[in-house]
Amino acid sequence: MALHVGDVAPDFTLKTQDDKEWKLGDHKGKNVVLLFYPLDWSPTCEKENCSISNDQSLSFPNTVVVGVSRDSVWSHKAWRNERKIKHDLLADVKLEIAAKYGLVHPAGFISHRATVIVDKAGKVAFCQVQEKTPEARDMGAVIAALKKLG
Repeated sequence: MALHVGDVAPDFTLKTQDDKEWKLGDHKGKNVVLLFYPLDWSPTCEKENCSISNDQSLSFPNTVVVGVSRDSVWSHKAWRNERKIKHDLLADVKLEIAAKYGLVHPAGFISHRATVIVDKAGKVAFCQVQEKTPEARDMGAVIAALKKLG
């Protein structure tokens, strides 16, 4: 992985499901959880995003949660509305941000299922890559990392 804990997180701007610009740098002073996932409408991605949205397990003070995948703004909007996902979904259609973060899957057409937490100062505080794409991420480790950041 090209990114390590302590590195300054590469800034980026992507479109949300509502076709609005979302810029990482605009969220300094908050912890940002970047949930990279392969594809909308796929079983594990759907289960994870719906669970995170429904159980609010990542709802910590001064924390922003976003999903990032290669799907289009329109796919994100339809999926978010259909599944009632509450967090924003960012469209990394060309996998440029996944590449910046070293998270392009070896298959080349999707990102890894990965979690990157960017702390309030804009530094990488946590990185986790799920090597077996069909398997869900370790949410316990993500929650523990957020608790540690406060």
